[in-house]
Amino acid sequence: MIMKHLNLRLYLVTDEHCLPPGRNLFDAVEEALQAGVTLVQYREKNGPGKGMLEKARQLIALCHRYSVPLLVNDRLDIALLSGADGVHLGQDDIPVAEARRLAGEDFLIGATAHNVKEALAAEAAGADYLGCGAVFATTTKKDTVPLGIDGLKVIRQAVHIPIVGIAGITPDNYRLVLGTGANGAAVVSGILGKESVTEAVNNYLYSFS
Repeated sequence: MIMKHLNLRLYLVTDEHCLPPGRNLFDAVEEALQAGVTLVQYREKNGPGKGMLEKARQLIALCHRYSVPLLVNDRLDIALLSGADGVHLGQDDIPVAEARRLAGEDFLIGATAHNVKEALAAEAAGADYLGCGAVFATTTKKDTVPLGIDGLKVIRQAVHIPIVGIAGITPDNYRLVLGTGANGAAVVSGILGKESVTEAVNNYLYSFS
């Protein structure tokens, strides 16, 4: 397992529904890794356990070839069985403290926070980082009230652990997210939904030049 070291600057979250027709998930993730994404989260809502386990193991092997950690969204069981580096838990998932008790101190645990109260609770429970949002309106996260840059900044000032902004983050507003003091941004369709994954990643990483 990769040691607990987090580089959250550009955090790819998978969603096969975002892929252009004919694009394979593993090919797209590898292209993103080659281009410089720093963390990958395997997310598949309502997927069959057996299929998720197989995909997680393939993604772990792929990510580790590039020395990048692989986290599993929501499913602590899949994360532990597959040998993933960690898990990302939402507000309706297994509590962070219980996940920490089961998985141990070396396991990476991220938690979703929509506000300062949730952020402080997750930090106290032992989360290693927070995914905060939705920062902007997005079709990926429906029925959410945007947190906004100001809301993200308030969370950054309230907690000591790393945070990333998520939802609606584009190369144009990426610098605003980092300007809050956030450690990075999580991106889904802004990378996987593009015809050129490499170009999309570069547009984020070099948006300051």
